[in-house]
Amino acid sequence: MPKFSLEKLLSRRSMISGAAALAAVPAFSSLAPREAQASGAGPHSGHGTPAQNTTPRASTSGPAAATAGSAGGATSMSHAGHAGFAGGSVPVDRAGIDPTAILRDFDRGKTSTLPNGRTLREWDIVAVDKDFEIAPGVTFPGWSYNGRIPGPTLWAREGDLLRIHFTNAGAHPHTMHFHGVHRAEMDGTPGIGAGSIAPGQSFTYEFDATPFGTHLYHCHQSPLAPHIAKGLYGGFIIEPKEGRPPADDEMVMVMNGYNTDGGDDNEFYSVNGLPFHFMDYPVQVKQNALVRIHLINVLEYDPINSFHVHGNFFHYYPTGTMLTPSEFTDTISQVQGQRGIVEIRFPYPGKFMFHAHKTEFAELGWMGFFEVTPA
Repeated sequence: MPKFSLEKLLSRRSMISGAAALAAVPAFSSLAPREAQASGAGPHSGHGTPAQNTTPRASTSGPAAATAGSAGGATSMSHAGHAGFAGGSVPVDRAGIDPTAILRDFDRGKTSTLPNGRTLREWDIVAVDKDFEIAPGVTFPGWSYNGRIPGPTLWAREGDLLRIHFTNAGAHPHTMHFHGVHRAEMDGTPGIGAGSIAPGQSFTYEFDATPFGTHLYHCHQSPLAPHIAKGLYGGFIIEPKEGRPPADDEMVMVMNGYNTDGGDDNEFYSVNGLPFHFMDYPVQVKQNALVRIHLINVLEYDPINSFHVHGNFFHYYPTGTMLTPSEFTDTISQVQGQRGIVEIRFPYPGKFMFHAHKTEFAELGWMGFFEVTPA
């Protein structure tokens, strides 16, 4: 059995310096017994809210406050400080990331009709270096597509012709590599076709939208791990030509991590880019509505990630390339780059937690709530 390394644990769980110590509270608290654990409270001991804190959460304004809805806003304030950071998760206007807005933001591009009647979809994507405040006092020097982490969720229909006009406005060479079927010259791989796109240069990727499913895109410039982990990734959804059975609510969740100290692991984890956001601003859904979630794992430095929902089960479609589910479960795992579709109906109103079923990931940011309102 490998020797336990407290030094390694502390390195992974501690923040870089100074103000980041506030963000370290939930991580270090897990080294000591908790009141809830001592009392045996809850069926998922260790999965609950980290480092309960009664410090009033700083008031939040901006897009998240608006998109959370009145119920979500009231709920977040009644759980002041429970997100694990002193003062709660970073307000979106300060962070530069709005996970709630990203949930349902499907970018269908600029469309036109070709002479043969086929649909052409076009996007302008720019790689931009940008700082993001991912935890109170912790600034992450990100590399981003269109100034957000994750990048835009591109949506197309099977058989469309796609053109992605990519410009590198960053300080390093980058590419765009799309998961799917295309010619080698369009693969976004250094040394093939246009290869690496140098700072200040542009290239247009063109290919057919195939196969249908839930996919992703990311930078494929070496060294791969930092180019992806610093934020150059996004969802890529191809709808079947005949469509799927209609969902009442459709969203995308991109699971990611943040390596803030230059080591070989992550100090923070999140869905849609901002740790603990969905603890303060639960995902609003309706009772008995069919909720379809495109779940994508782009976590680097850790070999596996997972998704678990409390009090409910869901149908899972690996990669979304089939119209029948593979299983009915409450927990699935994905390796880096793996993805799938979660379809779930909530029969009961209330708040139901969702999180990575790796406790460390959950306590460092990858956790949130679905808030189900009565039909």
